[in-house]
Amino acid sequence: MQQKFKRTVAPKLRSVLLLFVAMLLVAGLAIGIRTVRSFTKNTGLTPAAVFGLMFDTGVDLAPIKGRVNVALLGIGGGNHDGADLTDTILILSFNEKHDTLGMISVPRDIWSDSLKDKVNSAYHYGEEKSREAGSAAGRKKGGLILSKAILSDMVGLPIQYGIVFDFTKFQNIIDLVSGVTIDVPEAFTDSQYPITGKEKDICDGDPTFACRYETLHFDKGLQTMDGERALKYVRSRHAEGVEGNDFARGRRQQQVLVALKDRLTSKNTIWNPRKLSALYRAFDDATDVDMNIAQLMTVGKLFLRVPQINITRISIENELYSPPESWYGGYVLLPKDTFESIHEYVSSFLK
Repeated sequence: MQQKFKRTVAPKLRSVLLLFVAMLLVAGLAIGIRTVRSFTKNTGLTPAAVFGLMFDTGVDLAPIKGRVNVALLGIGGGNHDGADLTDTILILSFNEKHDTLGMISVPRDIWSDSLKDKVNSAYHYGEEKSREAGSAAGRKKGGLILSKAILSDMVGLPIQYGIVFDFTKFQNIIDLVSGVTIDVPEAFTDSQYPITGKEKDICDGDPTFACRYETLHFDKGLQTMDGERALKYVRSRHAEGVEGNDFARGRRQQQVLVALKDRLTSKNTIWNPRKLSALYRAFDDATDVDMNIAQLMTVGKLFLRVPQINITRISIENELYSPPESWYGGYVLLPKDTFESIHEYVSSFLK
């Protein structure tokens, strides 16, 4: 009986398996071709270049001491005051050899002696200088140049690349992947979340300007957030208790970025050429970078291929303190010791 099974059934099973594998290969090839065509159309790269970026390690990103460091800056966008202040500042530090990633949150209120202002104003001043110098200098992306220099001094890492994203548009990327799943560690309420477009509303003479704000509440626990909700989650800064400080915001920003990475690497995304093409267009619309397309796609591949277990989330909260407001005319953060001690602190995590 056993020999008869081997002679009749086993070959049939092998044939079915081979047919199934062949169907998968054909389907994968078809999807790959459609994806390459889509990216060729949207990026201007040749099909060979797109195939290369998809199936090899990408271009040389010129790592320094084995690391590629990227400044990720979030601005409010729009036409209101402070639209180009970077209220989200993250540094992504990749080790290409070991597929590891350090995510360093930099609070927006750290004082910079070089700027004579807070670190979140660096992008604004750099852009202002570029505009004053004329269009040729403007193309050099002065905001990113100055921001990278200031941040490098603060965390002790040479920063090769920069990405600035507009919050009002970045939420579209989250919507395209059907939202992000977040495990909110603690419930919190923010009764002063600013409503876009009402920044200068006189609120019919209300001295508290209550009409300019809405109340947000987030329950503790696992939940899926669309782009608008996720944006509010990372930007909230007037919550009661510890969730109202910039350190909590930094942790939430890291959390959403990792959750977005999970969505981007899901089979519902990577096997959908139309969605990939739409994501590329949304990312292009929401960001400004100082990389060419090949470098940007290589950084993207680095980010997507790092397993979650190899991501280290770094906060420099314990290395900072707030001096009396009279020192600088308002709330700022300073190193408890020196910026060199912060360099050592960051380095200890990355090692």
